[in-house]
Amino acid sequence: MKMSLRALLLLSVVIGCNSSYAALFDDKGARQELAAQKKQVKVLEASITKLDEKNDRALVGLHNQIEELRQELNKLNGRIEVLTNEIELSQNRQKDFYIDLDSRLRQLEQPDASVDAESNTKSSAVTTGRLPAKNIVVETNDDENRDYQDAFGLFKIAKFKSAISKFKSFIKRYPESKLVPSAYYWIGNSYYALGEFKSAISTQQKLIKTFPDSAKAPDAMLNMASSQQEINYRTAAKKTLKDLIAKYPVSDAAEKAKLRLANQK
Repeated sequence: MKMSLRALLLLSVVIGCNSSYAALFDDKGARQELAAQKKQVKVLEASITKLDEKNDRALVGLHNQIEELRQELNKLNGRIEVLTNEIELSQNRQKDFYIDLDSRLRQLEQPDASVDAESNTKSSAVTTGRLPAKNIVVETNDDENRDYQDAFGLFKIAKFKSAISKFKSFIKRYPESKLVPSAYYWIGNSYYALGEFKSAISTQQKLIKTFPDSAKAPDAMLNMASSQQEINYRTAAKKTLKDLIAKYPVSDAAEKAKLRLANQK
């Protein structure tokens, strides 16, 4: 706009000067010179107008870019907020898992693996609604006891890959052992701790399908729901929790499942 005013001022000065000049020297050459100068001024004026229009378009384009960037920034902020909430939920689930795991480990830290097997049998009676027989005794030989404790010891010190390998070897060597459901359960938990959630799910599913009356079955379903939640199988996780409550209504795992479902509402 300033440049246009300057051009007009220049035009008026040139016209004024040339008018005076034409008055003093009224000849053909002066009139031609005046026309040429007027033409140059018009060209200059047109150039300035084009420049102004170009600048206006550039400003509009820049404004649009700023608006687009602002919208993208808002989307990113929203996404960051969602991810932050998801991370917080995941951390809470991990915390709950390890607190629960720690309490179970404290209960299971004993020298004789037969105690774990006996607990399996008694707790199974509770979850299925049948009363246990008195004086239950589950026999395990020394090699079986030692191999199970070796695998369990690796799990307790967070050597999860080694624990998985040891528990799998235990299952292969003692397929009829009363401790096999527990071995599957700890394999599934090891996979969960390693972040291999699909492997955790498949392992716990095998336990539930093969040993539905085991005391570890309700906990296996709870761990399976946690793994499903971690990989955003939320509908499947909710169904697993509901199935757990329906199948093992008086188990500790069922109570935890109820709390989880309540927190999801």
